[in-house]
Amino acid sequence: MRVPLSLTASMAGYLAKKSIGGAEKFPLVMMLEPLHACNLTCTGCGRIREYKSTINEMLTVEQCLKAVDECGAPIVSICGGEPMIYPEIGRLTSEILGRKKHIYLCTNGMFIRKHLREFKPTSRLFFNVHLDGMEKTHDICVERDGVFREAIEGIKAAKAAGFLVTSNTTIYKETDIEEIAELFAYLQKLGVDGHMLSPAYSYAAVMTKEIFMSRAEIREKFQQASQLLERYNIVTSPIYMEYLRGERELMCTAWGNPTYNPRGWKGPCYLMTDAHHDNFKDFIANTEWEKYGRGRDPRCEDCMVHAGYEASAVLGGNKKLGDTWKMLSWTLSGKMGGLIGKPAEKSGNGHPNGNGNGHGNGHGNGTSQKRPVAIAPTNQPQDEVFRIL
Repeated sequence: MRVPLSLTASMAGYLAKKSIGGAEKFPLVMMLEPLHACNLTCTGCGRIREYKSTINEMLTVEQCLKAVDECGAPIVSICGGEPMIYPEIGRLTSEILGRKKHIYLCTNGMFIRKHLREFKPTSRLFFNVHLDGMEKTHDICVERDGVFREAIEGIKAAKAAGFLVTSNTTIYKETDIEEIAELFAYLQKLGVDGHMLSPAYSYAAVMTKEIFMSRAEIREKFQQASQLLERYNIVTSPIYMEYLRGERELMCTAWGNPTYNPRGWKGPCYLMTDAHHDNFKDFIANTEWEKYGRGRDPRCEDCMVHAGYEASAVLGGNKKLGDTWKMLSWTLSGKMGGLIGKPAEKSGNGHPNGNGNGHGNGHGNGTSQKRPVAIAPTNQPQDEVFRIL
């Protein structure tokens, strides 16, 4: 199986119930941001910049649970900010699991070892660790040395304790896909259970626009990604990957991955903020969905990110003959913690430091390699962030 059977069964039952009930707009994954504070200033992240004025605000556990119940999605992605610095992350996770939800706890990995004792292994909980390349490249992206190594130590500790772990990788214009293949091969040896991929989010709050790709550039990049990476347990759906490669069109389903944070339900989507709503019902009913999407809002023209389109793939947007069988066979053909097929041959020195074959540092075997564009740290009130820690 590509994901635990419990997750497949839960999602199938949920979709069947919604179909029988005739529901038109309903969520698949709730993006829960209990806080926006973070210990890093990642180049491509817009949260700490968008919510700079309210960086110290956070939700109570009770507010989070009320939102989870309002939403009803079978999967909750706890994100932020850095959720592992949320003071009651253990209790929050336990309460959501008690509601029979599945959780992807999205983290930079730096605090896994510190807080691991607050969690219990279950097929309903994944540590979803963000890694954008091997050591040198990743540390450039997050603007701090040593982050990659600490994240890897966190992954090792979580796997040793029996937890499920996935990686989450953002693909930028300068991303070297061969390096991502090297990363996945390395993570495979650590027993990582699956890998998520998405093109970089073009946040309005991120001023370094040259790191983002046009629609044509995304398609070219993901054509290469599919050739090199699909031998690993990719948990990004095959239909969404077809969309990223330009093999089919999808329309955004922004309500499929709604975001709740200390300001409320974020409308219309994870990336754009035109309003905050007090409750989920108001968010669905009072968002003018027909105004958004490619060809409707210029902010949407080059957006192909998972928060808008993975739900479209699952819900059968622009459905083709054979899609149901494709999704089923994809789910059954996966292998958590294992390799699907023959691994890619390593280039360079094979060491997990981002220095082989020019990965991340612009040197190598004569091939011109690029590295991510780093920006100077923002004026985020870091002292206030670490006060929360």
